[in-house]
Amino acid sequence: MITVPQIWAHLDGLAKPRRSLGRLEAMAARLAAIQQTLAPATRPRRLVLFAGDHGVVARGVSMWPSEVTSLMVGTILAGRASSSVLAKAHDCSLRLVDVGVAADPSPSPPPFFRYARVARGTRDLSVEPAMTPEQFEQAWNVGSDEAAAAIGDGNVVLLAGEMGIGNTTSTACLTALLANTTPENAVGIGAGADQSTLQTKQLIVSQAVERARPGNAQEVRGAIAALAGFEIAAMAGFFAAGARLGATLLLDGYVATAAALVAERLQPGTVSSMIAAHRSAEPGHGAALAHLELEPLLDWGMRLGEGTGALVALPLIDSAAALLREVASLSELGVARED
Repeated sequence: MITVPQIWAHLDGLAKPRRSLGRLEAMAARLAAIQQTLAPATRPRRLVLFAGDHGVVARGVSMWPSEVTSLMVGTILAGRASSSVLAKAHDCSLRLVDVGVAADPSPSPPPFFRYARVARGTRDLSVEPAMTPEQFEQAWNVGSDEAAAAIGDGNVVLLAGEMGIGNTTSTACLTALLANTTPENAVGIGAGADQSTLQTKQLIVSQAVERARPGNAQEVRGAIAALAGFEIAAMAGFFAAGARLGATLLLDGYVATAAALVAERLQPGTVSSMIAAHRSAEPGHGAALAHLELEPLLDWGMRLGEGTGALVALPLIDSAAALLREVASLSELGVARED
């Protein structure tokens, strides 16, 4: 086993002033610890996008109608979405999985699309559980299967993204439930909510979390199912399986981090395989990251989702891996290291 002190000794022995690359070296150390090698790999890599609709949208928590989910699914399939373009730019393969979109899928989708619908969107979490425990398990298993397939195809770095109008409401609920923060702190504007919509969203999140809050540890899974989205449950299963199978997980924004909270609660230790790509503009994201004890690489005010923040961070982990693998050591140059 490679220890953290051994990794830092290697970094300090490279042909550069000690710690002169700042946080790039810290990220390199994290990457080496996850992969347990001083020559980590960042290619091949895959982004899996999970899509699903949310019944709570009918309550006015979003400025956008649910139909936008299927419109964006079509845009991703056409290769014209932000996630599609950034994945291509950064040499990252892409998969799109429909786990709960209300509209019927494209009649002739491309090979990177998988139809694995659990239901036509979740139920309205403001009045009843968003899904049954059985549906949660089904969505979780879809994500787990996708991680296993990605690793089976040789991918060493996995990214997860989502598409689902209304999913920041579920995300705020899960963050309040699992990250020891208040519903008010967990709720943000999402995809552009105005003040009235924000107040509605805060009230719904507060009431839903209070209703779902478990009385004991055995009830946590049911509470999560009551608040989650199918795409969030699938991402959680994806993260848990990816960590279990040895992949490096590059974590996207607020919704993906809610899925990470779920994965860590249900499979403790999953977070040890994660690198947080960025801190979202959503206020609850900081609380979720702090709970997971993850320090994000970027803080650029991004809040799109779709895995875009993780995609933008890919060149940073490429740089960290190259530093570890390819920079000459001081001993090769015949120079003694200064301690």
